[in-house]
Amino acid sequence: MTRPQRPLAAKLRRGRLSDLDALIAIEQAVFTADILSRRSFRRFLAAKSATLLVGEVAGTLAGYVLVHYPPRSARARLYSIAVAPHIGRRGVGMLLLAAAERAAQRRGRQAMRLEVHDHNSRAIARYEKSGYRLFGRHRRYYDDGGDALRFEKPLTRGSPS
Repeated sequence: MTRPQRPLAAKLRRGRLSDLDALIAIEQAVFTADILSRRSFRRFLAAKSATLLVGEVAGTLAGYVLVHYPPRSARARLYSIAVAPHIGRRGVGMLLLAAAERAAQRRGRQAMRLEVHDHNSRAIARYEKSGYRLFGRHRRYYDDGGDALRFEKPLTRGSPS
């Protein structure tokens, strides 16, 4: 019988340009399609319409979350979230997700939306556990032809993160 791993003590902070190599390494280790480029990460790090937060464990980048704030919208969009494979299932993803929700609340957003590949059952379970509800589907959304399931969560001051 395998014992569940203890949560890691992760430090959250804003992403920096000096994180680019580590962000690219995590992106390439986690995703097989729709991979963010160095140029995209650089653009998001500088954008006023986005928040990129990173989680560090023992001084090493363990994951990131990227939130986009579309203009003239009451909603934020969880653009991407990834945790290094060797760190997975240790609570870092949930920590990043909660931090993204708090960041969106601070920006006055009333809800968070996201898309997730319909075959990504672990991520879907994580979002549902965090209070996200399915509201739609984009057919053939991803580079591999897969569908995206669309989820949303209200972000009221009293909602749990």
